[in-house]
Amino acid sequence: MLLAASLLALGSIVFALILTPLTRDFFKKLGLVDQPTGGRKLHATPIPRIGGIAIVASIGLSIGLTSVFGVWAPLAQNPSIQFLIRLLPAAAIIFLVGVLDDLFTLKPWQKLLGQLIGAGTAYASGLRVMGIAGYSTASWLTLPLTLAWLLLCTNAFNLIDGIDGLAAGAGLFATLTILFAGVIEKNDALILAAAPLGAALLGFLRYNFNPATAFLGDSGSLLLGFLLGCFGVIWSFKTATVFGMVAPLMTMFVPILDVTLSIARRFIRGQPIFGADRRHVHHRLLDRGLAPKHVVFLLYGACAFGAVLSLLQTVQRNRYSSLVIFLFCAGTWIGIQHLKYSEFRVVLSMLFGGALQRMIDTNVQLRDFESALGSCASFDEWLEHLYRQCRSLGVATVELNFNGEIFEKRFAPASHHCWSVIIPIGEGASLHLSVPPGAAQTASAIMALADLISRKPPEKFRTVRYDPVVAAAFGGR
Repeated sequence: MLLAASLLALGSIVFALILTPLTRDFFKKLGLVDQPTGGRKLHATPIPRIGGIAIVASIGLSIGLTSVFGVWAPLAQNPSIQFLIRLLPAAAIIFLVGVLDDLFTLKPWQKLLGQLIGAGTAYASGLRVMGIAGYSTASWLTLPLTLAWLLLCTNAFNLIDGIDGLAAGAGLFATLTILFAGVIEKNDALILAAAPLGAALLGFLRYNFNPATAFLGDSGSLLLGFLLGCFGVIWSFKTATVFGMVAPLMTMFVPILDVTLSIARRFIRGQPIFGADRRHVHHRLLDRGLAPKHVVFLLYGACAFGAVLSLLQTVQRNRYSSLVIFLFCAGTWIGIQHLKYSEFRVVLSMLFGGALQRMIDTNVQLRDFESALGSCASFDEWLEHLYRQCRSLGVATVELNFNGEIFEKRFAPASHHCWSVIIPIGEGASLHLSVPPGAAQTASAIMALADLISRKPPEKFRTVRYDPVVAAAFGGR
């Protein structure tokens, strides 16, 4: 088995070194290149996105060459090889999706649909996530868990492929880690699958490292993430640790962390989940003044950190699993802190600084205020509710011009520092609010109040004559 894997690896790296420049030059002549448009794209010249094609071709030729020499004949009935063969259609679907995206730029939903079909095909071939954190899952949960894991890994490497050598290098670290785990656990499927992929990545990285002359493209990054996701599940089949999928997650934690942070950031800000931005992990490090090569080496170090911990967990069995996971979580937390994402700082401030509670309280007040205005039986009642709500929101002065009369209420001394809101509330009527700059409530709360009043003005009381005695009781004049 080790001999077959070694020969596969040797053939894959040799073919990758030969085929990558050939396919690069061929696609360059055809004009199928990634244009430097600025923004998230850091390269200065057009570069072909042929990594996936070169890697697949290198592995395929290596398998064909070793077959000619009879390497696979004694292993034909090996269950591990048969299982890997069953996974080939799923990998082919993902590769095809990537190629189509490189050539025609698919829409996000089209890419996701293709990935779901590929992940579903892998599940139908027998790939299953059987448990999480040492707990076996119900049979009906294996499908969504497997699909979610494969989609996560597939898109993780696709999103992190934004700087020369990063995705391919991270994939190489993960592949070598999985290969070592396969040797340690005598897992034939992992050894046979990881050896040629790691070798092909190493050969391709010769042309992909900064300054790159060839990119992975979606055909390469999607396939790489998908294959590593599959290898992670295979690893969990025979893992000796009670934490199952945690070891594969540690191995690929840099790309997975990036895609997780991206989803969380965009959700917090209400942005499209599948949109593009320039706030990925590598972009944050670039913005801090690091050169592209330094960013790549720093993230390689992070990949090595996760790889070492995942192998320690495998070698040490269950003895130090909790300590390994603690170190992993602590290192990840420190890394996230150094990235200084303002989205998470704002969320933490809202949760622990009282802003979230104040926001909820304000929204509850405004909902109650809206209901109260709708049920008012008289103008005086409407005015009373208005005064109470304005006081609660920190308004200094309320001045209402209605039915030819002016109603004013002061809750705090007004100064030239106050900002004003004038709300038209009907024909010849308006409401003027003076708000001090130090008001506890936000401007958005005041604007929400203004919008609510403009939608529920006291127009139904237009024919009611002004009663100075009643108005005086509520601060009128």
